[in-house]
Amino acid sequence: MGRFARIWDSVGGFAAAAGLLARALGQARPREMDVAARLASLPRSAPVARPVTIHWDAHQIPFIEAESEADLAVALGVVHAHLRLAQMEMLRLLSQGRVAEVIGPLGVRLDHALRLFDFPRAVPAIIAGLSEGTLRWAEGFIAGVNAVIAAGKLPREYALLGFRPEPWTLEDLFAAARLAAADVSWLIYGRLLATRAGLKDDEWRALWPVLVASALPAEAEDDAAAAMSAFARQGSNAAVVGGARSRSGAGMLAADPHLSVALPNVWIAASFRAPGLHAAGLMPAGFPIIGIGRNESIAWAGTNLHAASSDLFDASDLPIRERRSVIRVRGGRARSVVLRDSPLGPIVSDGMMLRNRKPLALAWIGHRASDEMGAMLAVMRADGPDEFRAALAGFAVPGLNMLHAGRDGRIGHVLAAWLPLRRPAVPPDLVLGSDGGAAWEETVGAAELPHRTDPAEGFLVSANDPPPKAEVLIGLFFSAADRARRMRRRLGGTGRLGLEELAALQQDVAAEGAPMVRDLLLARIGARQRRVGAVRALASWDGGYAAESEGALVFEVLLASLAARLEKRGRLKGAGAVWTARALLAAEIAAMPEATLRPHMAVAVAEAERARLRYRRWGAVHRMRLAHQLARVPLLGRRFVYEEWAAGGGKETLNKTAHPPVRGRHSVSYGASARFLADLADADANRVVLLGGQDGWLGSDTFLDQASLWREGRYLDLPLRPETARGWPHHTVLMPE
Repeated sequence: MGRFARIWDSVGGFAAAAGLLARALGQARPREMDVAARLASLPRSAPVARPVTIHWDAHQIPFIEAESEADLAVALGVVHAHLRLAQMEMLRLLSQGRVAEVIGPLGVRLDHALRLFDFPRAVPAIIAGLSEGTLRWAEGFIAGVNAVIAAGKLPREYALLGFRPEPWTLEDLFAAARLAAADVSWLIYGRLLATRAGLKDDEWRALWPVLVASALPAEAEDDAAAAMSAFARQGSNAAVVGGARSRSGAGMLAADPHLSVALPNVWIAASFRAPGLHAAGLMPAGFPIIGIGRNESIAWAGTNLHAASSDLFDASDLPIRERRSVIRVRGGRARSVVLRDSPLGPIVSDGMMLRNRKPLALAWIGHRASDEMGAMLAVMRADGPDEFRAALAGFAVPGLNMLHAGRDGRIGHVLAAWLPLRRPAVPPDLVLGSDGGAAWEETVGAAELPHRTDPAEGFLVSANDPPPKAEVLIGLFFSAADRARRMRRRLGGTGRLGLEELAALQQDVAAEGAPMVRDLLLARIGARQRRVGAVRALASWDGGYAAESEGALVFEVLLASLAARLEKRGRLKGAGAVWTARALLAAEIAAMPEATLRPHMAVAVAEAERARLRYRRWGAVHRMRLAHQLARVPLLGRRFVYEEWAAGGGKETLNKTAHPPVRGRHSVSYGASARFLADLADADANRVVLLGGQDGWLGSDTFLDQASLWREGRYLDLPLRPETARGWPHHTVLMPE
């Protein structure tokens, strides 16, 4: 793009933004709508064969009763579109690289970057390969979504953006599903490529294995990375307890998925029953599956496996095909962009996320046909470990650790992923030679990957930590084991456990590995600095990240200051490429000669002391900020920030609230977004809470009503028995058209 075109894009982009701002300022703040008023906007008829009843609690959580699975699918489409249509629309636009149609020229670069990843690539083959049952389920869901669109009562975002939704198609649904399955490793690749480009070959060869050994998922930096990470499951905690350790004698489950913090929440809480399908739990908005939940026999939850589902290849010696793609631009001329392809996959190095001097081809399992929706339908019907594992044989992306607990007390852990048949060794480089593509000719799945059932300790945990060793390469960029160790410590022992103990697990703000790093820092601080208030606070700190903690504030500022100074002076090369290089930093501090470390430590202690005197506690700098996605818009965004409070927790605590390097006040970037508990002894012993609220409709009184529950560590009941839900205060009947 030439200079004139870039200037013109900026002018057009600011003009589009100005129009958006004018519309926003011209509209009154939406009036509060109670649940009854919101439910009045639902269509009273839908493409169902028999009447369907939807019971709603005071928080607008539904329980659907249908006489067939086909009608249940339609009702789920109605519910999802009613609660989250604008959010679903954004998923659709992002998955197809069509954001510029809404925000104007400033979205062109984002659309180009997204189209390079070609999320819809496998969609025709996916649809062609669906079983008849899964196809009917998906079509029913779409029919329900389109019934809401046809009713014409649209969320306020459409008026703000001057945009009207199109009817949904199967292609839209499965392209959005591929965006939601984006590989979290791509967030790391971009930074590692920049580091690689800035080093000599021998420096990079020495650094690469060190980074692989300690790297963790990177923060999203550019718009393309942020778009994908907003929906891709980046982290999560999950634990299952067997019948021998539970007070009820049945299996129990606790799960809290970790995602970008924004409103509306990614999850929808729901229960439903139809002949052959009876479940309750958390559904990803826009998709007719329960990702975390239970049926009458088992409960399940997943955490990101950080699977090696992708490879980058040097495509310099490969035949490359070019095609042009037209990006429609609101308020401006359409843009024609070049998309390149190779036998190993699309060329992704032409955009802003994975830019590289040589062309890079992306091989991704998600570019192959697979049936995750069918797999999760089978999970929702499973009644034991064997059925559960068999159900996940068709689950390819994103790679997940899937835990399950049964009413019979049995528990298990399955690796749900398709992986290329590669040796379980660190690859020679981030970018592979094109001859490495031979490993992608054959894949393995859940049936061939390690699994565990009924371990002697009576529980299983998962927190993105390294999985068991396998005969294939499972992944490279796993999380540190701190969260998993903390869960094992809290669940260990011989005592019986109940939902109260699992709830306490989700509120835990202690960082398991922090005391060891604290002691390392204290050992390297000079005698003259030990009298400084910050050092005294650090010495008395127990590793907890309560909002009131002074020690957590000092610890984080001290580490951030040291890391920044050492990196500027050529130490810790490549540390900025990963989300946290705490292990690298600790090793560097431990090995550094006293004379070299002393001036850096003195400056870091002084900075930590200034922060202590200014802020006094962790929660004064670490803030939970709940805002709508529109808060990203300059000037306009402040109207869409709804609540902020002092947050406890940190990057590696069970109550996860991730953050950048701490030099001052900041907002939580991502972390726990929902919580779910279940005791299989009782169909109604299920607890749920969302960070925010159930409804995505601006002005709804259930848009943010669960935030106070979240802060107080409370939960809502999510019954599986329809008799319980029939006592709820609101009821909708969808009649056949």
